[in-house]
Amino acid sequence: MKTRILAFLICVFSVSESFAQTGGDHTYEFLNLTHSGLVTSLGGSNVSISGSNLNLSYHNPALLNSGMDKSFVLNYVNYLAGINYGLAMYSRSFGRTGNFAAGLAYLNYGSFTEADETGLVTGTFGSAEYAFPVIYSKTIDSIFSIGIDIKPVISQFERYNSFGVSFDIGASWHSRSNNTSAGIALRNAGIQVTAYAGEPRQKLPLEIQAGISQRLAYAPFRFSLTLRHLEKFDITYNYNESGPIGEHGDAPSGFLDNLISHAVPGVEIIPHKNFYFAAGYNFQRRKELSVPEGSASGLTWGFGINTSWMDIEFGRAVYHIASSSTNISLILRPDRTYRKAR
Repeated sequence: MKTRILAFLICVFSVSESFAQTGGDHTYEFLNLTHSGLVTSLGGSNVSISGSNLNLSYHNPALLNSGMDKSFVLNYVNYLAGINYGLAMYSRSFGRTGNFAAGLAYLNYGSFTEADETGLVTGTFGSAEYAFPVIYSKTIDSIFSIGIDIKPVISQFERYNSFGVSFDIGASWHSRSNNTSAGIALRNAGIQVTAYAGEPRQKLPLEIQAGISQRLAYAPFRFSLTLRHLEKFDITYNYNESGPIGEHGDAPSGFLDNLISHAVPGVEIIPHKNFYFAAGYNFQRRKELSVPEGSASGLTWGFGINTSWMDIEFGRAVYHIASSSTNISLILRPDRTYRKAR
């Protein structure tokens, strides 16, 4: 059984480079946004941490487990230029049947002024995108699990609408001590069912991620390394006064630049089970958004307070010298609250 499952996953993850992602080339790019305060503080990507944090299953559906049973998460992100987005999700576990979670993710672009071709203001309009993740995972044995996440997507820009279906598939493993864990996920595969205003259908932002996390046995540290865009090696861009060069231009990026741009390292300091501080670095974000004057682009940090029935997480990501995002996550376990009240 395990051999057939592994063979299937290898086939799924062996994706042609023709599906490679670069920013702005695909529709529904909001599916790549990070909702979790913890994941934000670790650089914005993580598919390997094994635990009871329901938010982790949005990045790798195989991380959904019975420890997340009856968890409810609320995430809010104050993003760039007045944009905000969030995620709400609830999970249930049913023994040998498996683990389920469902929720709503949204991105609100705000309100815009509407005008005709002469510049006469005629009103206002809004733009927003929504995804409805439905996650299922199954534990194959005590240390290995697989999962799938199906996400219907609705996108609305003024009077132009689009509908699509995205899915993620992943696998995860952790040691019996739970100090070491690893994961791999194919994210945002799928199809745009209906395009905007009759335009040709666009590809979704497909991406393959893999990672490993290691908690030290006798020190309060957990280190994580996530590799992004494994479906394509060259994800870097160089810029000059004429615009971007490198991928198809006359100054291709070097091997080391390409290699390091895939990496997202992170570290957690966990002095007590009820508190953590985390920091990370996104090399691709730093390379693409830093300015010659200097900035902290790519740097992320955050902290969390954990209790038996509620977790609060805060994450901060620096994108550019002029803008950063703030993530706030609330993880509730209502059944434990009721049990405590009794």
